[in-house]
Amino acid sequence: MKTKRFSAWLKGFCATALAAALLAPGTPTPAGIPRSGQPAPAFSLPKAAGGGNITLASLKGKPVYLNFFASWCAPCNEEAPSVVELYKKYHSRGLMTLAVNELESPKKALEFAGKYHFPFPVVIDDGKMGKEYGVLAMPVHVFIDRSGKISLYRLGEMTPAEIEAAIKKIL
Repeated sequence: MKTKRFSAWLKGFCATALAAALLAPGTPTPAGIPRSGQPAPAFSLPKAAGGGNITLASLKGKPVYLNFFASWCAPCNEEAPSVVELYKKYHSRGLMTLAVNELESPKKALEFAGKYHFPFPVVIDDGKMGKEYGVLAMPVHVFIDRSGKISLYRLGEMTPAEIEAAIKKIL
């Protein structure tokens, strides 16, 4: 059991270290990473449950928080309870949170969502959206304002206070 926890921690640590290295001042930004002020790349992703797709176009006019996650990602597990609480706090003000599972089965995504009682939709990405959104490691947070432009892109773990500040900026 300890080996499994260490393995999960190591994966999360490596993802966070990669994110920090890639986004350090002076490091060139990879082409696929959206920048603040740019239009958010369009997407259409299947829901993990219930059928149908969710598109960026269907969210037009709403502040959107995209939370890219994977069940094996230690920081994703750490952040999940805060993401749920902040969604509950700001949903009545129009916030749309979308959990984007990267490269896992709908079953894995739904198990993760059930573990943390996600009240928002979970979609499955086969890697195409992740490429458009510069997903190089997990987690990735993308905050899109009501006009459809990127307000903040963040690769790596965020504190609840940082997530809340980014949400307030797009409301």
